[in-house]
Amino acid sequence: YFFPTDVLVTGYDILFFWVIRMIFSSYEQMGTYPFHTVLFHGLIRDEQGRKFSKSLGNGIDPLEVIRTYGADALRLTLITGNAPGNDMRFYKEKIENSRNFANKVWNASRFIMMNMDENQEGLSSQLPEHLEAADRWILSRLNRVTLEVTENMARYELGIAVQKVYDFIWDEFCDWYIEMVKPRLYQKENEASRQAALWTLETVLIHALKLLHPYMPFITEEIYQTLKEAAGATDLEESIMISSWPLYDEGWNFEQDEKAIETIKEAVRGIRN
Repeated sequence: YFFPTDVLVTGYDILFFWVIRMIFSSYEQMGTYPFHTVLFHGLIRDEQGRKFSKSLGNGIDPLEVIRTYGADALRLTLITGNAPGNDMRFYKEKIENSRNFANKVWNASRFIMMNMDENQEGLSSQLPEHLEAADRWILSRLNRVTLEVTENMARYELGIAVQKVYDFIWDEFCDWYIEMVKPRLYQKENEASRQAALWTLETVLIHALKLLHPYMPFITEEIYQTLKEAAGATDLEESIMISSWPLYDEGWNFEQDEKAIETIKEAVRGIRN
């Protein structure tokens, strides 16, 4: 029923022991190939670059790691910086950083939901009329990241793809955009600007969660369900796992606003330095 499959993902060390034998056997028994693509990833080694082995006693129990840091943190660690054929050394600091990123996503989502109106209407796919430069900038950046990440994933460049999602969420969305719009959320006198900021926050968060979901499925599903209920977004799919993948939208390109905000960011960096 499942023959032939599409992609086989495996370490390069069992190419002759397993992959080639599968291909030989497939042609012998079925008369055709068993899969059209083989993606070889590197091996996970200890901090000294040694293979994990029982004799060395340097193995790591993934269940212990999951209990301490979470399954999403482990998944993100194994994919970040990973390139086909290149080995990876397992450091405690790496997985701690992945856990911190999960906390960052969680806290940003909580902040957004805290500022939602109780009787807020569901999200609209139409751009609000009163978007400001910062709103158009983050939408344009999301649009560009969506295009690049989709292309990277189509080429099996998973490590590159997840790094772009990571940088967008942590740096551009959390550290810049959310800080930019905080004053607009607290100023009730300009309701149009406040609603535009809220719409942008929710829209970008949902799209970013979808881009992150293949790498961190548990926290993204939890936030997606909570956000869906809080926003009253009945048009959202039942689960993020079966939701539509974000698509590049030419109408979300705002190059002038991107240039303007990037200039401001450089000025702020210069002042901080």
